[in-house]
Amino acid sequence: MILLVDVGNTEVKIAFSQNHDIIQKYRIATDRNLSADAYYVLIKPFIGQHTIEKVAISSVVPPVTKALKELSIKYFNITPLVVGPGIKTGVNVKTDYPKEVGADLICAVAGVSGDQPALIVDLGTATKYIYTEKNTIKGVIITPGVMISMRALVSNTALLPEFDLEVPQKVLGTNTIACMQSGVTYGVAAQVDGLVSRVEKEVGKKLAVIMTGGLSEVILPLCETKAIKDEHLVLRGLLEILNKN
Repeated sequence: MILLVDVGNTEVKIAFSQNHDIIQKYRIATDRNLSADAYYVLIKPFIGQHTIEKVAISSVVPPVTKALKELSIKYFNITPLVVGPGIKTGVNVKTDYPKEVGADLICAVAGVSGDQPALIVDLGTATKYIYTEKNTIKGVIITPGVMISMRALVSNTALLPEFDLEVPQKVLGTNTIACMQSGVTYGVAAQVDGLVSRVEKEVGKKLAVIMTGGLSEVILPLCETKAIKDEHLVLRGLLEILNKN
């Protein structure tokens, strides 16, 4: 059994793979302060009776990367593959500073099948738009994610209350909570529609739009843009990279 771990700023996604398929997926909160032992206690119930043969890690949080590497060596006697410099990814990076491109972006592109030009919309802590063609990253847009926007509204305004992430029935709200919910749901959907259109005009091509990330389930139904939802994109890309190495 292969253990795949995708570490984001908000969540750690844990998945198991067998015969090139992702068969189970779990989420835990990212905690930069947890030790290797503490992470093992959290992950162990998911492992159950599985025998771990390989471990692959994609991470944008260095302290958690360190803890998970220690966990893999201590409890599985496996040196994990960690996506980073020196690792074969099959992904070309055509940006000004390729070393700045995060492991999550690399894995997302590695998870795209075929050579078709595509725009990946990753709705995570930050919302990332990744333009890719023939396994090459050609440009990226990064905006504040939905949860960041929610926290910013509440923490930077004296009179606006905390609220749950729900989609109101109408775009135009008639009470404070509905108004805020509309802004962070329909507003993000409108951003997706607008940026997809602008990117297509800039590159002069019709793009396949692939939406992933924890909040894609909420935002995709609100978009006018036709997109494919792929919740395993980054994990599948991580598995592809592991197989190349």
